[in-house]
Amino acid sequence: MKKLMTGDEAIARGAYEAGVRHASAYPGTPSTEILENLATYDEIYAEWAPNEKVAMESAIGAAVAGARSIVSMKHVGVNVAADPLFTWAYMGVNAGNVIVSADEPGMFSSQNEQDNRNYAKSAKLAMFEPSDSQECLDMMKAAYELSEEYNTPVMMRMTTRVCHSKSIVEINDRKEVPLKDWEKDPSKYVCVPAVARVLRVKLEERFEKLRAYTETSPFNRVEMGDTKIGVIASGICYYYAKEVFGDNASYLKLGFTNPLPAGLIKDFCAKVDKVYVLEENDPYIEEFVRMQGIQCSGKDVFPSYGEMTPDVIRKCIGAEAPETIDFDRDKLINRAPTFCAGCPHRGLFYRLGKKKNIMISGDIGCYTLASGAPYKAMDSAVCMGASFSLGHGAQKVFNTGDTGRRVVTVLGDSTFFHTGINSLINTVYNNSNTVNIILDNRITGMTGHQNNPGTGFNAKNEPATLISIEEVVRAIGVKHVYIIDPNNLKEVDETLDKCLALDEPSVIITRWPCVLKKLSQADKDEFDQVFRTKNKVVEEKCIGCKACLKTGCPALSYDPANKKVQINRAQCVGCNVCSQVCKKDAIVKED
Repeated sequence: MKKLMTGDEAIARGAYEAGVRHASAYPGTPSTEILENLATYDEIYAEWAPNEKVAMESAIGAAVAGARSIVSMKHVGVNVAADPLFTWAYMGVNAGNVIVSADEPGMFSSQNEQDNRNYAKSAKLAMFEPSDSQECLDMMKAAYELSEEYNTPVMMRMTTRVCHSKSIVEINDRKEVPLKDWEKDPSKYVCVPAVARVLRVKLEERFEKLRAYTETSPFNRVEMGDTKIGVIASGICYYYAKEVFGDNASYLKLGFTNPLPAGLIKDFCAKVDKVYVLEENDPYIEEFVRMQGIQCSGKDVFPSYGEMTPDVIRKCIGAEAPETIDFDRDKLINRAPTFCAGCPHRGLFYRLGKKKNIMISGDIGCYTLASGAPYKAMDSAVCMGASFSLGHGAQKVFNTGDTGRRVVTVLGDSTFFHTGINSLINTVYNNSNTVNIILDNRITGMTGHQNNPGTGFNAKNEPATLISIEEVVRAIGVKHVYIIDPNNLKEVDETLDKCLALDEPSVIITRWPCVLKKLSQADKDEFDQVFRTKNKVVEEKCIGCKACLKTGCPALSYDPANKKVQINRAQCVGCNVCSQVCKKDAIVKED
């Protein structure tokens, strides 16, 4: 049967057909939908882990115990998982294991643009790079066979376009793979130095065998056309190249890319006049080609960052661009991203941004939008869980001077469980006096509403133990803990002032559900009035001062004709932030 699938859906389907039994992940664009789809298969145990390191270790444990396993994450998640990853490569598998790294050239929703092919090279992992959804499925099935045959974990390197683009996929029945026996073997799975030194040699021996495999892999293939130009490409760049060069070039399409096929590359390049290496981000393939003594054009012609789209390729080689419809670009209106109408982060950041002489240490989530106008309420954002620890370091330095400057740190509920707990322990243990805010909107918001340890449900949406953020914070040793409604501006102000007056660590938990969340019964019981009302403008009272517009709510707009503010009823959810800002009481509840 054939179906239209995204790459993420096809990865999940390929794992299902390959007989995978165990899946673990942490959500992150563009990888999120892999675990979401895996969770729909009854034959697969699927879980959201608190972070990528834990997810990796869970999948390792499953493979050691004898079940085929998969772990998926976005590219920066591999940084978190790198600790177990490198040692896992030494150990080798029992049952097959695949690690999906979803890289993001162009950084549409990421803080950096790293190329995780370098992880496969450094750790000496076998690696596949699919170009479309069918290859995602086919390579997944091949990856498990290869993993077990060569005793190696396998990396599946995806990119945003492959993850989210759709193409036709031929699907088949699941292959039921029996569990492999687990045998006690410290010489393989207990990596003390004496064991690791032996495994290091075995890793090299295994990799040499993979060098022979890559030369004949069906996923590395030559397509001969015009020999004036030869293109070497992997992943989505193969299709970008085909769109630009068409039949006017020959192609070496690389799908199994660690180790790379030296013999195949030399043979192909000998048959063409000029060689282009097309790849996104780092010159991973190009450097290997040059090491073979082959002249080629790569990053000397094409950019080292962003997506290698057809228009980028055409511009770099001076090719004529296809005819397009032109338009007046002066008529484009810049529209900055903003919090949704009714977002529980709005009230907090509206007031936080007005505090004087503070540094706001932020984190990764929807709330990172607070760095922009109109809030200007975030001064740093590095990685998951960094807000507490970065803020702690900054506060220690500020305390050595005479500035009186204070640090307020901010992160979300899912991020707190991810790596915020360790960071808060550091803050408390080292007696910092930062004000630490945990934004508990009852869900993992930015990546599309995945459950986390604080929601009371697991990846399959089954009831699960709900871990209380407040209880964890108190257990760490924080004496000053406040739970507030972030829509109540007076409460926000009073609590911030109270905490800023302290000379020891404090935690503020803002507790209000995401406006887009499908409320659980527990949510309905706790937040019985949420999203049930709407506000309106009393025109006779509105003086057009625009103070309410400074809250940044997209439901509010200014009508220049009558010089009044108006509220889009379809967007308003009655959070009341704007009504608290209005000095003329011109914003009220509907009757």
